Amino acid sequence: MPGSATSGLSFQTPLIFEQGSPGRDGASLGDDDLPNVDPERAFGKMARQSPPLLPEVSEPEVVRHYVRLSQQNFAIDIGMYPLGSCTMKYNPKVNEWAARLPGFANLHPYMPDELAQGALELMWRLEQGLAEVCGMDRVSLHPAAGAQGELTGLMMIRAYHRAQGRDPKKVLIPDTAHGTNPASCALNGLKAVPFPVGEQGIVTTEALAPFVDDDVAAVMATNPNTVGLFESEMAAISELVHSKGGLVYGDGANLNALMGRARPGDLGIDVMQFNLHKTFTTPHGGGGPGCGPVGYKALLDPFAPVPVVEHRDDRFVLDYDKRPASVGRLRSFQGNFGMMVRAYAYLREMGAEGLKQATDLAVLNANYLRVRLGEVWHVPYERICMHEVVISDRHLKDSHVTTMDVAKRLMDYGFHPPTVYFPLVVKGAMLIEPTETESLQTLDEFVEVMKTISDEAAAEPERAKGAPQLTRLRRLDETQAARKPVLRWTAPGSQSEP
Repeated sequence: MPGSATSGLSFQTPLIFEQGSPGRDGASLGDDDLPNVDPERAFGKMARQSPPLLPEVSEPEVVRHYVRLSQQNFAIDIGMYPLGSCTMKYNPKVNEWAARLPGFANLHPYMPDELAQGALELMWRLEQGLAEVCGMDRVSLHPAAGAQGELTGLMMIRAYHRAQGRDPKKVLIPDTAHGTNPASCALNGLKAVPFPVGEQGIVTTEALAPFVDDDVAAVMATNPNTVGLFESEMAAISELVHSKGGLVYGDGANLNALMGRARPGDLGIDVMQFNLHKTFTTPHGGGGPGCGPVGYKALLDPFAPVPVVEHRDDRFVLDYDKRPASVGRLRSFQGNFGMMVRAYAYLREMGAEGLKQATDLAVLNANYLRVRLGEVWHVPYERICMHEVVISDRHLKDSHVTTMDVAKRLMDYGFHPPTVYFPLVVKGAMLIEPTETESLQTLDEFVEVMKTISDEAAAEPERAKGAPQLTRLRRLDETQAARKPVLRWTAPGSQSEP
């Protein structure tokens, strides 16, 4: 139960490459009748001169190794994961059942359209569902992640302007934006121009107007924004940018706060990405696979990635030819299809009313934490929030306990830390997103733990400053891990190829 973590047995397991011994194996392979292949003849200079240093291990060794590693991890299946701006909601296991159906799981991506009608229909229906949720005309399922979806949306915006005989370079980004926004601009040859939000934590037309001119390609807006507030002037902002020939990009990272209650397309958004791993319960992390579909209005349709799934004469087809001005193909095949199956299963399971209820509960849970935590912790924006709430460590200043210390101490109580030091506009920020899948009892446990940590900071600050105490590893050198990562294993004293 969260809030009652204890120490336990955890194995210090070596790398899989450091286990086993020569000649040991865990597989029994029968004889085959395949012909021998001469590697030198088949691969030329690319042929290896020595065998790869693969581990020679038995099946029990492999199983124990990965089970032990799994015991060292934290996951949403273990406890509350209040990582702000990440929407770490529970992933229903029915999604995994759907993705493993043989007709989907065993389908080859080069299968002819006539033999892949079920998969193409699912993609088409998912596109229709996502478009309806967000008020867009079409959706491309190609991008492999939310950040690639951002990149794609800006590619389409730039192609649109060039088709109009223009080449504006500036993209206006509020100082509450996600870090991927300026990166997507840079990769598109565009210039990210930051501008400040108002005192209330939202973008205002008054603050934006001085930055809007004929060289503005777009404004990128996250709604709700990264301090958890609804951008109430979004429609007016869109009108202002459109009046100068610019377009409006909507970062869909926080869509979990809007489903069934508001549609970005109705607020003037021209193009946006969906983060299926956040809002639509596909898996987080692990480096992928992911899916970051892009929804767009009709004016951007000529520039959409290809191929596009079309419904013609009671058949579903992949159309490569309809869009000569397309930004092109983004990746191999048609995107990460397994993620599409999972998201579609979630959409069908929830339905329109279910999605609305999920949003209502996500917002209710966040506001419950805002009020309860506000009894002790500093809440910078004293107003109703959306799906997440930001607090700070301001009241801990005299104890010298910091946001990072609080995050580490939470681990000792069985909770994953929230997002720390983000958004940047709040000093010592902790961004907390409970999502709709946490119960009132779990939220109360989290509040009590946060109050306990606050009391500890005043009475025994070293408890927090020395945390975590119960994890297998304690405080790692995160700076060196980021700047000098060790990403490649080399056998001791070996000169062989990896």
